[in-house]
Amino acid sequence: MVSPVYPVGLRLRDRAVVVVGGGQVAHRRVAGLLEAQARVTVVSPEVTPAIEALVAPGSLTWVRRPYAPGDLAGAWYAVAATDDAEVNAAVAAEAESARIFCARADDRTASSVWTPATGRHGDLVVGVHGGGDPQRAVAVRDAVLTGLTDGTIADRTSRPVAAGRAGGVVLVGGGPGDPALITVRGRQAVAQADVVVADHLAPLSLLASLPPDVEVIDASKLPRGRSMAQEQINELLVDRALAGKRVVRLKGGDPFVFGRGMEEVEACLAAGVPVEVVPGVTSAISVPALAGIPVTHRGLTHEFVVVSGHLPPGHPNSLVEWPAIARLRGTVVVLMGVDTAPAIAAALVEHGRDPSTPVAIVSDGSTPTQRTVRTTLGGLPGTLATADIRPPSVWVVGPVVSLAPGDDAAGG
Repeated sequence: MVSPVYPVGLRLRDRAVVVVGGGQVAHRRVAGLLEAQARVTVVSPEVTPAIEALVAPGSLTWVRRPYAPGDLAGAWYAVAATDDAEVNAAVAAEAESARIFCARADDRTASSVWTPATGRHGDLVVGVHGGGDPQRAVAVRDAVLTGLTDGTIADRTSRPVAAGRAGGVVLVGGGPGDPALITVRGRQAVAQADVVVADHLAPLSLLASLPPDVEVIDASKLPRGRSMAQEQINELLVDRALAGKRVVRLKGGDPFVFGRGMEEVEACLAAGVPVEVVPGVTSAISVPALAGIPVTHRGLTHEFVVVSGHLPPGHPNSLVEWPAIARLRGTVVVLMGVDTAPAIAAALVEHGRDPSTPVAIVSDGSTPTQRTVRTTLGGLPGTLATADIRPPSVWVVGPVVSLAPGDDAAGG
């Protein structure tokens, strides 16, 4: 029969904790103890590189020798995590004698304390004891954290009523489109929102799980179609935040990669509204990667450049030095450049790029309709005309394109 445990939360900030052992198990325990801001001392002749890297900045103290009686003096908590059962037993015995709770990694039955499977959701800490089964505890913990993250477990007390509190804005990069590719912090912010102002390229399926009282505002900017003016978006963010709402601005990709995110930050700060930026997985790197195309590769390319193609070469408002881009030997990634692709391809060839340079066009990246069409720089205009390429599409120029097969191929 498994003896019952009494779950408590140890407040170890600035309190001495001793970890005996320096291997992978010790490494995992050290990470959690440092997160709790404990004063950690590791006693072990050898430690993992990750533990050693924490010594120089003063994050922990390393006593570089085997365990010796008396090493637990002054400790509030101890961990016995060596590969030697006799050493672990000696550590546990000293801890028992000194009335120090000790977690023995190799023998749960001989431990005076069991470490739960833990996880954090903002300032909420989830700890699960699995009745002696660590895998069971981990599975339940992960299920709870997933529910808190995607909103299926409602933590309504983390979203206090608007009256009497200041609102704020969280600027969230939603990634390339697949809701599984948004960051954990991004999902948390969406799940806790009072208002979500969303672009059409954001992972909109996340909105379906929101409570009915959450206001969802469509702020899409469709290519050659309807769009909400940026000034209006800025006003919406500020207005709702000043009304005490927790506002999430949900954008596709990363908000600072051709996403006008900084304009929204500046508008919020100018109005005295606190704003948090949650970076996203940019389509400039992730969409080629999902098509099997690395933007860099050892021995092949040492640089890549991401260019906005919304203005063609020669446009008076263009800030791109196309001659300089053409002279690069590495990878060129073009976003928002379907309509302007023929002009961009012509400029790259004119200024030195070989017309036979491989090109891949990846459309609807990360979605069920994703497809890749391969061609060459010289053949790009013809491919666009025959392959029905539409936004959103990312196109990649360079030898890295040849490293992965395409779904389709077009001559050029």
